[in-house]
Amino acid sequence: MFDKLSFIEKQHEELAAKISDPEVIANQELWRKLCKEHSDMTPIVEKYKEYKSNKNVIDEAKEIMNDPTADKDFKDMAMEESLEAKANIERIEEELKILLLPKDPNDDKNVIVEIRSGAGGDEAALFANSMFRLYSMYAESKRWKTEVLSLSEIGIGGVKEVSFMISGHGAYSRLKFESGVHRVQRIPETESGGRIHTSTVTVAVLPEVEDVEIEINPEDLEIDTYRASGAGGQHINKTESAIRITHIPSGIVVTCQDERSQHKNRDAAMKMLRSKLYDIKQREQQSKIAADRKSQVGTGDRSERIRTYNFPQGRVTDHRIGLTLYKLESIMNGDIDEIIDALITTDQSEKLKMQAEEN
Repeated sequence: MFDKLSFIEKQHEELAAKISDPEVIANQELWRKLCKEHSDMTPIVEKYKEYKSNKNVIDEAKEIMNDPTADKDFKDMAMEESLEAKANIERIEEELKILLLPKDPNDDKNVIVEIRSGAGGDEAALFANSMFRLYSMYAESKRWKTEVLSLSEIGIGGVKEVSFMISGHGAYSRLKFESGVHRVQRIPETESGGRIHTSTVTVAVLPEVEDVEIEINPEDLEIDTYRASGAGGQHINKTESAIRITHIPSGIVVTCQDERSQHKNRDAAMKMLRSKLYDIKQREQQSKIAADRKSQVGTGDRSERIRTYNFPQGRVTDHRIGLTLYKLESIMNGDIDEIIDALITTDQSEKLKMQAEEN
């Protein structure tokens, strides 16, 4: 591990020199690429420097404790500093192992989130709307931007299906574990008998994909335009600005009707299509790699029930990691960092375990 850290530190220094070179600065594309590499390495290098600093404290303390001329108070102080540095080193070594884990190349990307109502009729559609609100409020707390791409509503304030983009640094790294089936247990307002109903919604979280990552043959596309309409069939506008794109080889259909401009809707629909095709490609690769063993977290299986929101008991349970929190109201208001942090920690532990087994 330390040979690798020394190599990264050297690379980091070389990159710092390169990004200050006027010739490199003149080539903006190369400069941005090198800046990104340098930025990605910085947390590892800073943590390694912290490790070396604590190692020096231990070495200096050892010299003082072995010095026959040093007085007792001075030796006691050196011993205290050495013990503190040793405790720091244990913590730093664990942090370095996590920092050195292979990084998901999509972690820094924006995301396209799709929420669909599942079992439970109107109650499922109302819960889909609540989930849309939850993620919108979470994005707002992170100062990320939310943009609706496609929305299909029902008249009682529910949502059959919504697609939206969340733009912000690290959005995918925080939201990628949200893919799957979310289940709600609550008494509907319309239920006179007070019986608890169970409904579900499906959430898909896809990284935004650049043109260069997925090539699409224009001949494989069937593009239709139509008038965008809102709930109850009320027309949002009188022009055919909404777009429906069918990718013939895969059968994927994407729609976008949020913008009044046909051109903007087409761009947004193509982003959604690229992300869906990329998602299929990623799943194929992951299934080959993990054919013999499936990680507990992060499978992203759309049919997997990942979480239950129980309103009568005020609790939320994430079934993948067995985490139960009795703070349903704040979670429904977008306070999901505690769940996300626990999922990330479990995922890192799984990866460290797999790495240790391979070594």
